[in-house]
Amino acid sequence: MARYGEPDAIRSVLEVVATAFPLLVIWSVAIALVGHQQYLGLLLIVPAAAFLVRLFLIQHDCGHGSLFRSRAANDWVGRVIGVFTVTPYDYWRRTHAIHHATSGNLDRRELGGLELLTVAEYLALPRVRRWLYRLYRHPVVLFGLGPAYMFILQHRLPIGLMRAGWRPWTSVMGTNVSMAILLTAGALAFGVAPVLSVLGLSVTLAATAGVWLFYVQHQFEGTRWSRRDQWNPHDAALYGSSFYDLPPILRWFTANIGVHHVHHLNSRIPFYRLPEVLRDHPRLRSYGRMSVRESLACVPLVLWHEEAGRLVPFPRREGLSQGPVAAR
Repeated sequence: MARYGEPDAIRSVLEVVATAFPLLVIWSVAIALVGHQQYLGLLLIVPAAAFLVRLFLIQHDCGHGSLFRSRAANDWVGRVIGVFTVTPYDYWRRTHAIHHATSGNLDRRELGGLELLTVAEYLALPRVRRWLYRLYRHPVVLFGLGPAYMFILQHRLPIGLMRAGWRPWTSVMGTNVSMAILLTAGALAFGVAPVLSVLGLSVTLAATAGVWLFYVQHQFEGTRWSRRDQWNPHDAALYGSSFYDLPPILRWFTANIGVHHVHHLNSRIPFYRLPEVLRDHPRLRSYGRMSVRESLACVPLVLWHEEAGRLVPFPRREGLSQGPVAAR
């Protein structure tokens, strides 16, 4: 994979422009329409959210140092983008690095990933804690309320790194101040309600799409989780990350993040070179592949069954069995 990890600076700049410019235009038109009581402008929230998802995934490449050769270029482009994606770049980069270092490791379920319990851990919980985990795993919470809370509220503080020195605080507060300045300028020009409604709804929709993508990339039928003594990063990448085989238009808007197993094998590969890897190594298409329709079956998979080595739904009759037979 190493030879694919060389970015093309011109291509990277064009990708940023081709994503950021349409987003800003769509936002401006939508806010102007809503400000003149033309609520058809709210229909533009869908394409705005699509471009926002792509912009976030370009920021994601900056965090891996894969968009440009220069670390400074990656970091400053990522920081600027983070103001528009409401995601503090340096703080997020650190938590995401933890995800890459621990993905699929049952003994290191830390920052940067969705909470996952084993069947034994779940059955050992008090009834109230089980209910809370069920609530957390409910699709309305996981893909609706949760993403909006995480991106709009949780990212306003360096949750999980609050005692990790001044850098996470600087990242978060710097992003917050920059967002406040832009929102104030927009409100003065177009009004508070149009700006907050358009930006708030597009961020919420993009956040839901982003969490869905992250979910199906690691919590799918056939994924792999291991204890520390059996875990290794190569197997975790190849078998614990999916290949979400999306239609071409969705591949573009998701910046090829569906080729996730290859991304975890080598996170320094720019997103626009990931298709080259599949072209040159067609065998990689068979690992963890799923279509959009097949990905819907991932939603009920909420617990890791260590004995069976697979994800299972909640047990029908809790306390009677820890086996897959008890799962619905």
